[in-house]
Amino acid sequence: MTIRPALALSLLLFAAVPAWAQSLAEVERSIVPVSAWGGTPADPAQAHRQTITHITLHHQGEPYKPGTDPQQYLRNLQKWSRGTKHWLDIPYHYIIDLDGKIFEGRKIDYAGDTNTEYDPTGHALIEVVGNFEEVEPNQQQLDAVVRLMALLAKKYDVGLDHIASHRDFSKQTVCPGANLYRYVQDGYFRHKVALRLAQEQSAAATPTIKAASAP
Repeated sequence: MTIRPALALSLLLFAAVPAWAQSLAEVERSIVPVSAWGGTPADPAQAHRQTITHITLHHQGEPYKPGTDPQQYLRNLQKWSRGTKHWLDIPYHYIIDLDGKIFEGRKIDYAGDTNTEYDPTGHALIEVVGNFEEVEPNQQQLDAVVRLMALLAKKYDVGLDHIASHRDFSKQTVCPGANLYRYVQDGYFRHKVALRLAQEQSAAATPTIKAASAP
């Protein structure tokens, strides 16, 4: 059977992503909502509304020990953000733990907060737990960043050139840490996100091919 060029490209793109990879719809459904980790919603009357134009990566900036309960970490972070910083909520919209699980933080319709000089309005803020000046991100975390960035890029029509990190907008920080920043700097995340988006488009455009029944 002759394979048409368009179909061949679709098959190659599909093969570039593991068969077990979640669709972006499945990624969205897998995000742990605020209510599930014991958080409370922010007051919408106090929120600064935004339209997403950028995807921006952060790190926790503190050690995160294996075995730490991510739900307790998030409850503590929410309490600190509101009680000590007097912010609306957790400053980030999504948090990724050591296992690559994605948790909802601040409602994405609400602009985030930062200790530095840049204005995060319009930015979908992703925090990866850990201090990446001191440790390396693990593969589960890197994969989760790609999945989440691809989901956000598709959902909010964010171009690959608008995927960056905290330190790209501020001279006052090394966030997301040297060991995570290099994946931003060398184009790893943009490349992987492009592959995921292409795979998603290919899967949607290519009809399911059913195997012929055995005689």
